[in-house]
Amino acid sequence: MLGRTANSLFWMFRYLERAENTARLLEAALRMALTRDVVSAEAEWRSVIATLGLQEPYEAAHEGYDGLSVWNFVLRGASNPGNVRMMLAAARANARAARINISSDVWEAVNASWIRLDPLLARPVGQGAVGALLAAIREACTQVHGAFDGSILRDEGFHFARAGTFIERADSTARILDMKYFLLLPSLAHVGSSLDTGQWEQVLRSVAGARAYAWLNAGQIEARGIVEFVVLDERFPRSLAFCRKALRATLDALARMHGAEGRSTALIHAADERFGALSVDQIFEGGLHEFLLEFLARNAAIAHAIAEDYRFHA
Repeated sequence: MLGRTANSLFWMFRYLERAENTARLLEAALRMALTRDVVSAEAEWRSVIATLGLQEPYEAAHEGYDGLSVWNFVLRGASNPGNVRMMLAAARANARAARINISSDVWEAVNASWIRLDPLLARPVGQGAVGALLAAIREACTQVHGAFDGSILRDEGFHFARAGTFIERADSTARILDMKYFLLLPSLAHVGSSLDTGQWEQVLRSVAGARAYAWLNAGQIEARGIVEFVVLDERFPRSLAFCRKALRATLDALARMHGAEGRSTALIHAADERFGALSVDQIFEGGLHEFLLEFLARNAAIAHAIAEDYRFHA
């Protein structure tokens, strides 16, 4: 497979995953803001922008952190080149570039989603429309994933797409947990407390884990259990452990197909050795923020190494 085709598949699914994760984050914030006073709601929307790393461009364009301004900036803001509309456009462009390597079902799902969503994202999104639009974005991304899983040959193209998915998913989960944990529990003295049950539920909703966590923990919401679930539980498909394990499997498969292990394979195995045996107590002892920063740095290094190993830009 040509490197540029592999690059298109990798980034097609990174952008789809990023769009879905952003929609989930906005949905969770919207739910929380509607139950809060004005000051708390503003803090909620501020945390969304902080989680996405958009403070500087947002504050250059807006004076305050109200919901209408935040979700329009994130979804379609002209001064935000990483808005969701651009993510979906980039996913479609990459799908077109890799057209002969994806099935008709996948292309039709991507193209139909774009045709449906782009007109909605081209105009300002009001209070009455934002909930349905966010649900539609999630649904569109889910349909593409479903078409992909059900119709794609398990060849190297499949694994490049999977690598993009799990690199992006791990990055999103780690950033959401780091930002929310920092805002909710600035002191280690509060670890294990329930300062704000609603906020911790929002962490779970942001990573689509509220129902699974409640089922496993009899509905008990507490910081330590949530961190263990989101970071270490290999059964949960958006946990850092699940993403790491899935990425290792897909990079091992690519190495077998290419007959050689690259730097990305070595890095994912090193990450597995570093993180695989950690307990939640060890993570807290060393500092959750520090753990997440290290995880994010290693994840970014693996993504860079994949591009180099498989000559994405050759």
